[in-house]
Amino acid sequence: MSAITQITLHKHATAIVGMMAMSLAMLLLPMGDAVTKSLTSTLAPAQIAFFRAIIQAGLLASAFLVMRRRLSGRAFSIWSFMSGQCVAVVSLGLIAAFKTMPIATAIAIFFVEPLLLTLLAGFMLGEKPGPHRYVAIAVGMLGVLLILRPNFATFGPSVFLPVVAAVAYALNMIVTRRATRVASALSFQLGSAVFASITLSIIMLTTTDLFAMIEVITLQIALGLSGAGVLAAATFLLIAYAFSQAEASVLAPFQYLEILGATLIGFLAFGDVPDEITILGTFVILGSGMYVFHRERRANMPVRRTQTRRDR
Repeated sequence: MSAITQITLHKHATAIVGMMAMSLAMLLLPMGDAVTKSLTSTLAPAQIAFFRAIIQAGLLASAFLVMRRRLSGRAFSIWSFMSGQCVAVVSLGLIAAFKTMPIATAIAIFFVEPLLLTLLAGFMLGEKPGPHRYVAIAVGMLGVLLILRPNFATFGPSVFLPVVAAVAYALNMIVTRRATRVASALSFQLGSAVFASITLSIIMLTTTDLFAMIEVITLQIALGLSGAGVLAAATFLLIAYAFSQAEASVLAPFQYLEILGATLIGFLAFGDVPDEITILGTFVILGSGMYVFHRERRANMPVRRTQTRRDR
């Protein structure tokens, strides 16, 4: 067996491991969302977001201490501070959305994020998409409108919470891309989690009666909060591991497994069934996102300059 063949087989093997890790992460995400949604009947979104962030930061800190000699860059910087604020907005937006609407509906709207990221990266990172991807972004936005229109009549302005979360998440990804040029992912994420915890603690303390909150936290609720935090941390570590094993263009389509998982777990745990318009809008968003990933992958292939330019 030649050296080239061995290298190729190794890349395929690591890519499969990466895909398995990403698939598992996309299963754990809606499980954590389901636990979070169950807690919203007792606790306010700010309270849940705070406890989940604290637990997640603690677990990341433990991983950081174990791996610190292999990490680079500062954990605390202006970039991790900006990321922390975005993370706080994402967490509050999605948890508040889960309180009022089915998980699958909130996640379907939230998945406009890859399209927003493509659009914002053109203005903020110089990664300008071509006309085909602009068209795909526009079609994806129409899919969001399909979901928003009927659900607005049912759930009111809260349907815009996943949109706000998606914008914040896209901005966080841009900050992350910039920050991880000089710092390892775990160092950066630890700083981000700590800053998010501080921001969420301020919000919680200014909006919460602490004595009333303590009275309602039973052992079951404490276990639920711990479970939500552990699932969030485990998901991050799995995603980070997946991206260390396979290329982003290979893993990107697996992100959409989250919508399938959210639909299944939402039905099993809460009996939620999306209506036909929501399902149609979800498929429009999925199709648009997959097309953007497809164009991005082709644009990054090592082909002739003229072909690359035409493909954009």
